[in-house]
Amino acid sequence: MQKCCETVVELRNYLKGVIEFQGNGNIKILNEDKFRTEKLDGMVSCSVFSKDTDILNLSRWLIRTAASKLGIKSSSIQGLYEAMGRKEYKGFTVPAINIRGLTYDVARSVVRAAKSNNVGALIFEIARSEIDYTNQRPAEYANVVTAAAIREKYQGPIFIQGDHFQINAKKYKSDANAEVDAVRSLIKEAVDAGFYNIDIDSSTLVDLSKPSVTEQQRLNFELAAELTSYIRKLEPKGITISVGGEIGEVGGKNSTEEELRAFMNGYRQTPALGGGLKGISKISIQTGTTHGGVPLPDGTIAKVKLDFDTLEKLSRIARDDYGMCGAVQHGASTLPPEAFDRFPKTGTAEVHLATEFQNMIYENEHFPKDLKDEIYEYLRKTCASEKKEGETDEQFIYKTRKKAFGPFKEKLWNLPSSTRDTISKNLEGKFDFLFKKLNVVNTRDTIAKTIKPVDVPVPPPSAIQM
Repeated sequence: MQKCCETVVELRNYLKGVIEFQGNGNIKILNEDKFRTEKLDGMVSCSVFSKDTDILNLSRWLIRTAASKLGIKSSSIQGLYEAMGRKEYKGFTVPAINIRGLTYDVARSVVRAAKSNNVGALIFEIARSEIDYTNQRPAEYANVVTAAAIREKYQGPIFIQGDHFQINAKKYKSDANAEVDAVRSLIKEAVDAGFYNIDIDSSTLVDLSKPSVTEQQRLNFELAAELTSYIRKLEPKGITISVGGEIGEVGGKNSTEEELRAFMNGYRQTPALGGGLKGISKISIQTGTTHGGVPLPDGTIAKVKLDFDTLEKLSRIARDDYGMCGAVQHGASTLPPEAFDRFPKTGTAEVHLATEFQNMIYENEHFPKDLKDEIYEYLRKTCASEKKEGETDEQFIYKTRKKAFGPFKEKLWNLPSSTRDTISKNLEGKFDFLFKKLNVVNTRDTIAKTIKPVDVPVPPPSAIQM
């Protein structure tokens, strides 16, 4: 990556003749092609790695403002999901892609695959846990994804989502108010950054020891309703944030119709949703997957038998009885290739994909061996307490290597361009495969009919005056 500028004055000079700073706190792009091909990479570097807060804020504001002028607006997918709930559109499953490392390069490969397949129904997302261990706060993640869209000459709405904005059960038990406040704070941070799609996950609080399914789900649906109400208060003018709920924690027991109905009926009757507030547009369920897959002693992944019957049944109930777009499948990226075209056939609304892309980065033949050895040794030392009795080194490394993306972010971004290009090309092929299997090819027209992008002006940072 290009080096970032060291001062605001240097950044302004770097953009001279390409970006004109106007006196009203606005900008004018003087040379779009030069901005994309010669200046943007350096701005992205500034927006991620600068130690100067003024440079960080100014470069992020410039990227977001330039994107809007170039026809790229962060948007809510609510309009599409409402239309799917009305059964106006069907036959495809929206991919939601988590990017943990090499975010700029990976996002560019996603956009290239989307453009070549005329894909509009596509979500970029990052989970609460990923934000921490990959060291990507919402403002940075949204900024880098937006820059990738600019770089690849994409136009139209882009959908950025907070995935698994999750209540930590242990922290909730210790201090419920503090844990809920932490999730509220993250939601606000994300919405301010342009995340107009938020998945609430309070399913961690489901208590299967309770005597009835409604009581088992009560804390889940009450908190989901409370956080939905909070999200509605944060919405920019003209935007209805797409909110998701969850009834079964990934890796737990498979979800049932009774649980779905208990959650939705309780959620809708909760006082927090009074006054006609719009509720969730989708529901995440558990059907047999585990985040990242289950590593075997040799480091390979165990085969998973996904309960497609449950996925189909609960998706149908979600649409027929509650007007939602359908059910959401988590932890799917490591499934066998032949599984993916079944999601559209079962009416699955959305599928979340993450770990396989991480695996493809680490396991690429051009990934430097010395860097990989350094990363794995770091994990053996810093994550030693996470190694379970009887677990092989291969299993341990597979489960923990996601946690190296934050500490090694700059080294990964500064891999040789030839290495990053090879990794990106392989990933682009994977995204191409997934888009075809999930049948989101040629969904740009569908997005154009259901989504009306809204320009959300962002106040310029104080550094613009420097």
